[in-house]
This record gives sequence, C-alpha cells and structure tokens, in this order.
Amino acid sequence: MPVERSYSFPKEEHLCRKKLIEELFGRGSSFGLYPLRLVWLPAEVRTAAPPQVLVSVSKRSFKRAVDRNYLKRLLREAYRLNRYRLTEAESGHAVGLLAIIYTGKEKKPFTLVEKKLISGLERLLTDATPQAGEVSAL
Repeated sequence: MPVERSYSFPKEEHLCRKKLIEELFGRGSSFGLYPLRLVWLPAEVRTAAPPQVLVSVSKRSFKRAVDRNYLKRLLREAYRLNRYRLTEAESGHAVGLLAIIYTGKEKKPFTLVEKKLISGLERLLTDATPQAGEVSAL
C-alpha cells in the first residue's frame, strides 16, 4: 500500500525569526548546486520533523519583484513536493534550519530547479549526519 504523504508547507515550517536567520548564516554550513545555494544548521538530535526553511532570491540579480516572487514560488513548490526526502529518511535527519537561495542570474525552468533541489536534499542527508554527531558530543 502506498505511503500517505502530506505535501503541505505550513507557516510553522517557514523560517521567519531574525535571531534564527542570523544564527543560520553566522554558524551554518553551505554548498552550491547552480542555480541554488543551500545553507543549513544541524539540529541537536536526529528527527523526522521537517526543518524550518527560508527561501530567498537576490534583488541584485532580479530587479523586478514579479521575477523574484515567481522564483520564490518555484523554490517553495519544489521544496513542498520533495521535503518528504528529509522527513522520511530511515534514521531521521539532522537539519534544524535550512535556507534555499537562488543564485542564478536568469530564470530556470521548474524541472531544473526541482532536480537541483532534490540532489541538494540528498546531499544534506549525507552531509548533516557527521556534524549532528559532533554537536551532540560537545
């Protein structure tokens, strides 16, 4: 029988607190998968709960708000459809906070953005594992 998944992206999962955002960019790790850059901060313990997520598109690259909003909608939709890759990982995941930043200079199609985000989430599952162990060892 297929697994029932929730494809929602509720407000509780949006990263909005300024203090948490400063901590994420101050102490977080990052990697780039053009046209995306993912910045993440490990959680205290492995969990199946979804991380808080921030989606950002640079005003420098996209002057028109219409274009920025379009790309943010693309990123949120790609994350919403694929967040189960984090939440349904066998032993949980160690991502507490996550920022998805669009670094490209031109609009890319949804399929490419989604493909890059999926590979980024898969990489997060492997990269976040050792650091979560280090955090709990302190």
